[in-house]
Amino acid sequence: MILENKQFVSFQIDDDYRIRLAANMTEDGGSEIFKPTEGGWERYMRIDLDDTLTTGFAGFNKSNDLIYLIDSRGRNTAALYALDLNTSESTFLAEDPRSDLSGLMIHPTEKNVQAVAFYYDRIEWTVLDQAIEDDLELLKRVDDADMTVVSRSLDDRAWIVVYTKDNGPARYYYYDREKKQPKFLFTDRSRLENLTLAQMTPAIIKTRDGLNMVCYYTLPVESDVDGDGLPDMSLPMVLYVHGGPWGRDYWGFDPTHQWLANRGYAVLSVNYRGSTSFGKDFINAGNLEWGRKMHDDLIDAVNWSVQKGIADPEKIAIMGGSYGGYAALVGLTITPETFACAVDIVGPSNLITLLETIPPYWKPEIEQFTKRVGDFRTEEGRELLRDRSPLSYVDRIRRPLLIGQGANDPRVKQNESDQIVQAMQAKGLPVTYVLYKDEGHGFARPENRLSFYAITEAFLAEHLGGSYQPIGQDLAGANLTVPAGSKQVPGLEEALKGL
Repeated sequence: MILENKQFVSFQIDDDYRIRLAANMTEDGGSEIFKPTEGGWERYMRIDLDDTLTTGFAGFNKSNDLIYLIDSRGRNTAALYALDLNTSESTFLAEDPRSDLSGLMIHPTEKNVQAVAFYYDRIEWTVLDQAIEDDLELLKRVDDADMTVVSRSLDDRAWIVVYTKDNGPARYYYYDREKKQPKFLFTDRSRLENLTLAQMTPAIIKTRDGLNMVCYYTLPVESDVDGDGLPDMSLPMVLYVHGGPWGRDYWGFDPTHQWLANRGYAVLSVNYRGSTSFGKDFINAGNLEWGRKMHDDLIDAVNWSVQKGIADPEKIAIMGGSYGGYAALVGLTITPETFACAVDIVGPSNLITLLETIPPYWKPEIEQFTKRVGDFRTEEGRELLRDRSPLSYVDRIRRPLLIGQGANDPRVKQNESDQIVQAMQAKGLPVTYVLYKDEGHGFARPENRLSFYAITEAFLAEHLGGSYQPIGQDLAGANLTVPAGSKQVPGLEEALKGL
């Protein structure tokens, strides 16, 4: 036993298994860092709400007297510092004005930072230690992909390097540092080798108020004959919205993009305001903007795709999970004429009930939610949340909706989907509701995932006109019920009879 924890959210423990720092959330949504003393704990550092998602620790040096600090305080993007825990002096190591620190290469035994990664539209490595400069330059030329060293032997003679591609599986290499020789090992999805898959293209799209959004789009293979990055004719498109919302989309092999592109759709993913790794100003621009400016960003990206000739404005769907599911519901209610249909996966429909049913493991961070989403504990906050809840605008829905929900979801409880389904049924609006009895926040069992993808592509084909594989036996082994709307998806009712 090192410590029985009765008061802290997290700890920083050095390589000698000593507790060096502890953290707690504050009432205003920030955090306080404490140092242990002989008599207890002393306050050491404060991180305000604006910096909580962009400030943190990243390990110790060899002597355990320095801790590597990723810090956005007093700046926008998170830079790397070495913080001396004895003197509290910090030494600046690296920064990028466009994005937060994304990754580190630390020597396996000497524990010094040798290279850092920043991820704007694609990953970029900056060398801090010339001892590995030649190695990284050589490795960058091995494959036309994003390179990351994922493992190193203790004598540092052997590295394992992975190359992430957009149109194929990740490729793993063994790198012999003495011989300066990379040797191909394997891919992580051998069945995808040598297949012609779709490419993903980064795009920087401006919001109506001047922010830059890093976005990615994928086109079906052979839809861009002249190779200019745009389709030869506008396509039906799926706007695929990431969850979180405090996360981000990346360049690389995306199974959902590949699947939808294979069915004939352009696919667009948007790092809207509130997304992480683009600096705290970009994150905090999303505070209290659920269903408002965050949704405006999605609409701005859709309009861009139409102007570029990528998307057919009459055949655009919005789809996503968690916050992405919420965005899909907002798409049908706040902008009811923009999308031909929507797919909501475990998305909240009522922000008041969402926050009132916060699971126990989220409660230490409740102040973050109240400051960034809305405060359900005050009448003013409840009014804002009510105003941003899709459930409040069900009567505006004009287009079909498909919902997927896990009955055991601790974050977005089943009631979030039940509420909007019941409200739509009461108004005679088209909704298909697929409920998985053994799933939580997302679909983990392969049989369940396959069944929902089968239902989804049939649904999208009905409303966007893409291709699909008939559901057939794709529900086999799935633990699902369809409480509403089975007749609205081609082949679903027949497939359910076979269960």
